[in-house]
Amino acid sequence: MIRLARKHLDWWAVILAVAFMIIQVSCDLSLPTLTSDIIDKGIATNDIAYIWRTGGKMLLLSFIGVLGAAGNVYFAATQSQKMGQRIRSGIFKKVTFSSTEEFETVGNASLITRTTNDVVQIQNVMVQMLRMMLMAPIMLVGAGILAYIKSPRLTVVFLVALPVLAAFTGVIMYFAVPLFKSLQKKIDRINLIFREGLTGVRVIRAFNQDEFEQDRFEESNQDYTKTGIKVFMIVSLMFPIITLIISGTNIGIVWYGGQLISSQAMEVGNLVAFMTYATQILISFMMVSMVFVFVPRAQASAARINEVMDLKSKINDAAQPVNFDHSEASLTFEHVNFRYTGAEELALADVNFSAKAGQTVAIIGGTGSGKSSLVNLIPRLFDPESGQIMVDGSPLPAVSQANLHAAISITQQQAVLFSGTIRTNMVYGMADASDDQIWHALDIAQATDFVKEAGGLDAVVEQNGDNFSGGQRQRLVIARTILKRASVYIFDDSFSALDFKTDAALREALKADDQVNQGVTVIVAQRVSTVANADLILVIDGGHIVGQGTHEELKATNQTYQEILESQLRKGDVIDA
Repeated sequence: MIRLARKHLDWWAVILAVAFMIIQVSCDLSLPTLTSDIIDKGIATNDIAYIWRTGGKMLLLSFIGVLGAAGNVYFAATQSQKMGQRIRSGIFKKVTFSSTEEFETVGNASLITRTTNDVVQIQNVMVQMLRMMLMAPIMLVGAGILAYIKSPRLTVVFLVALPVLAAFTGVIMYFAVPLFKSLQKKIDRINLIFREGLTGVRVIRAFNQDEFEQDRFEESNQDYTKTGIKVFMIVSLMFPIITLIISGTNIGIVWYGGQLISSQAMEVGNLVAFMTYATQILISFMMVSMVFVFVPRAQASAARINEVMDLKSKINDAAQPVNFDHSEASLTFEHVNFRYTGAEELALADVNFSAKAGQTVAIIGGTGSGKSSLVNLIPRLFDPESGQIMVDGSPLPAVSQANLHAAISITQQQAVLFSGTIRTNMVYGMADASDDQIWHALDIAQATDFVKEAGGLDAVVEQNGDNFSGGQRQRLVIARTILKRASVYIFDDSFSALDFKTDAALREALKADDQVNQGVTVIVAQRVSTVANADLILVIDGGHIVGQGTHEELKATNQTYQEILESQLRKGDVIDA
């Protein structure tokens, strides 16, 4: 947590918070002495003028103390909130620029918890540290010194009270700290189940698993609730017991102080001041104890946040990246091998092919054959184990990721739309796109009709595009991909939700578009009808390219392609060839 504070706090503001705190504590410590003087020098001698003068000093010090407290609260609150803002921004930036592999090591549900609940824990403790953790030690030491000055003999009471308070606090921390740490993991579990329930609600209903999911959530929720009740019951014991200890201490002070007063070894005013200082000492000790109870929870949250911030990306830019030569688009794979982390077998083995501007490369194969693994290497979502991939003649590691992603336009398997409007989704890849350019892209994607029916480019898009059907969402993301000017256009199984007529019309429009023809088009598909007109078809099986050529060549010579073709013909598929 110190590391996060050092990085995200403004230290000038922390110094001001300390300065205002010192002013507040100094004023608070002065008041009992002035009260003692009023009793011993004003009331005892019936000096009304002295009482008024000293009372005025007390009012002035109280006002200054309030200003000090306000200044401290202001800087403590603003700094803790700014720290939380900066940490959240840092986590979001880290996740955004992390590779897929690093992102998956943490998990979606845990990332949400770390960005929200864990940051809140750190913010809360930071406020406490800039308030209580600063005030308590200063108050403890100052009140202890002043109490000793008032009556050295009476301070013996603290030799009993403070060890008892310390022992009790130690017991509280021993039982509470592990429970606080476990709460964060239980929140992760709740978020995971809740997120799965939201994203998979249709599957849950389709399989009539509503009660099962409710029971699963309820079990996790109950587990978190029981742990929370247990830990806060333990912590809540601190307040009544500390009140009991303070009351017992005051009784001891009054009893022993009364004896000192009766023997004229102490004045009444000093006893009143001593009791106030004793209360300040014990409350300060309690405040320090409370901070140390909650700090471990925040420390656990800080460790979880640092775990995200310390993720080392395996995909990094070159020290001196080169610029793309966009004179002619091209895509080349040279003896590329790739395996996922921890896997024994290669996901892709010795992949070789090349394509130039205006050409379409189609990739076909069975489920799990490595099609998506291959296209994920093009935008460097992963790096190959060996071999070389080049876009526009430049090896991918030699160019910056920003330039690489600017040269690639991709539609992933899952159609992702953002809440907003159709226009805001379309310009996501090309900020300066005109309405005419957007409509042109929608025409190619066969999306114009339903967009007009929805209300045009300003039609609302709900979260995840839930107000559109699967096929409509897919056509919208295809249009977004087409709109962007790129060297490589990738469609990763993007036509699966389209009927054969729409699929054929879309591919024909793609083939005729001048902008798309200036780049290389890569299509991943399950249907032979989708890939039949491609300039180069790659047949993948078990991570190996078992055939490449045109539809006619592969239909005549490649057994795997023949098997795929035959299986789809039996289903009544129509081949455009």
